[in-house]
Amino acid sequence: MTEPVTADLAAPASPPGLAPNVRGALWMLASALAFTVMMTLIKYLGADYPASLQTFYRQVAGFLVLLPIILRHRGAAFATTRPGILIFRSAAGTIGMILSFYGFQKMPLADANALSFTRTLWLVPLAAFVVREKIGPLRIGAAVVGFLGVLIMVRPGQGGHFALGLPALAMLASSFLFALTVTGMKVMTRDHSPMVLLVWSATLGLVLAIPGAFLAWRWPAPFDLVLLGLMGVMGTVTQACYIKGMAIGDAAAMAPVDYVRLVFTAAAGFFLFHELPGKWTLVGAGVVVASTLFITWREQVAAKQG
Repeated sequence: MTEPVTADLAAPASPPGLAPNVRGALWMLASALAFTVMMTLIKYLGADYPASLQTFYRQVAGFLVLLPIILRHRGAAFATTRPGILIFRSAAGTIGMILSFYGFQKMPLADANALSFTRTLWLVPLAAFVVREKIGPLRIGAAVVGFLGVLIMVRPGQGGHFALGLPALAMLASSFLFALTVTGMKVMTRDHSPMVLLVWSATLGLVLAIPGAFLAWRWPAPFDLVLLGLMGVMGTVTQACYIKGMAIGDAAAMAPVDYVRLVFTAAAGFFLFHELPGKWTLVGAGVVVASTLFITWREQVAAKQG
């Protein structure tokens, strides 16, 4: 659910004097905190506002944040020679967001968040088949182990509060679609600036969210409108802090910090919604985290060798 942002949206620079990885980690912690606030609001508002309607408000907030950039750059902000890929990427991102919001509404926050980290696992086969990257046996093995961790969490065919069902399938499908948007970004950044990709994503994302919002439309109460707006702003803050942290710190060092989201969302679920993750969720999440960290480390090593 977090797509890259441009330097125009990055928060002010961190105070000097700290090591880059420390400063990057602080931005990653801020991203995790903003993400937790956003997910908490999604779940809290979910009883009255379906995922498609929440997605619309999220996209409205993101578009309004980008509107000054669009007005300032105008035609250059939409300059592209491959609109088809951009439309496909925006559609995948919008559908992925709706499915993700649905999963967070219907599942315990910690469980849904754990499944959201499978995006890194999906990137391995997509990199091989779409981007034509050479994938070594270690990365393939790590991805297979990660998906075994997913099976441990969802336990298809077994009982329990977290078994394979529509919300879990929605989270897995959402992670796959978000991985598609990341893969598309890798392809498009070869001849497109990040600003162009983000402007297209925000604009088309808003347009594509309108039909779902229309079908589930209800006028929000004034206080709910404030919360929906705050939810959208927190999504943008999450993106900005994440990209800032990754830009300042080493990717291999920042990836473990990002997993503090699991702790934050589990705490929010426990204290606000009385949710307690099951033992198999914790075991499976541990396997997924270990495998995705290994994949991140391998990609960092390969990038340095390249």
